[in-house]
Formats: sequence, C-alpha cells, structure tokens
Amino acid sequence: MSPRPPLRIAVLVSGSGSNLQAIIDAIAAGSLDARIVGVISDRPGVRALERATAAGIPAITVDYHAMADRDAFGTALLGELQGLEPQLVVLAGFMRILPAGLVESYRGRMLNVHPSLLPLYPGLHTYRRALEAGDAWHGTTVHFVTPELDAGPAIIQYRVRIRPADTEDSLRERVQRGEHHVYPLAIQWLASGRVAFRDGIVWREGRPATGPETIDEKE
Repeated sequence: MSPRPPLRIAVLVSGSGSNLQAIIDAIAAGSLDARIVGVISDRPGVRALERATAAGIPAITVDYHAMADRDAFGTALLGELQGLEPQLVVLAGFMRILPAGLVESYRGRMLNVHPSLLPLYPGLHTYRRALEAGDAWHGTTVHFVTPELDAGPAIIQYRVRIRPADTEDSLRERVQRGEHHVYPLAIQWLASGRVAFRDGIVWREGRPATGPETIDEKE
C-alpha cells in the first residue's frame, strides 16, 4: 500500500503567527506529514504573513476592513480557499467569526485552537476569567469548527495547573507552550487517519471518542 501524500492544509491567521510557526516547524522536523498550501490573513502586514513568506509559503491577505460587509468578506475568503484546494483548514489565531456557510463548506475539515478547557470560557479573556473564578486548572483545546462559537467537538486538551502566583501573562505563556505542541499533534492525527470527524463527533482509532485526549503540563 502506497503511503499517504502529505495533508494539504491552509492556515488562517490574524496576528503574530506563533501557532503557524509551530506547524511550520513540525513539518520541517518530520513530525507532521502535511504541506501548507497557503496562509491567509484578514489583516495586512501581520507577522504571520512574514513567517509564511520566509518559509516559502504563499501569503495571502483578504482584508476584512476593505470589504463591504461580513458576507462579502466570507465570499472572498471562500474563493481564496477554494483556489488553494486544502484538505484541512486550520485557524491559528484567526480572530474573525466565520460565516456559517463557509464553516459548513469545510465541515469536519476545519480546526481551531481555543485557550480554555472547553466547554469552559468560550470567547475572549479566558485567562482572566479562569483566574477570577479561582479555577485549579486552565489550558487549551483543539477542536473541530462548527457554526456555534468555540462549540465544536474537541480532539485534544492541554492542561496546566494554576499556581498561586500566576498572572494572565504567566498563565498565557505556559498554556501557549503546550498549545504549540498539541496543535501540530492533532493535525498529524488527522493526517494519519487516527482521528476523524463523522456523524458530528470525533472518532479515534475507528471508534467514537468518549472525550478529548488530555495532556498535562509536566511540573
């Protein structure tokens, strides 16, 4: 049986692109069997586009603020994605809520990473909310994207124990270190067929998953 060809992925970004860099590095190291066919930003001039160009990856801007409205942006973005023909769309610090029609076009083929242990704290300011709530744990979740915000089925979570001296910045730094590990890992699981999206849920090793895999920070 011939080996699988590298998974074609398109990455959507809005900012510095640290998760994009983690994916680029994992591919270069041979731990992720994928090829990034394009990086698309909703903002011009961001660091993530520079990272893509430095790695020889097509860097594309679909400027949200240059569009007439959200629907026009969604149409333009969908057109760029269709031109790239990705097998998987990866949201890496992408800060726009995507139109439901675009999400449905890539149902089961679109991933996001969210800095909380979903279903806790969808949306913004997750580090602050976890600290204010006095939580024992915080972390990040890689999940399939559905039209509902941060509500798609989870593949993997990385957890860190909240320390008494933690601030938003220190907690973010620790969570992001883990995020840069588990996001490429989740993509590799899809590339290898270990994980799939079927019947609206995550399947792992050919069986319905009972919940996300969990990796805890090493103390």
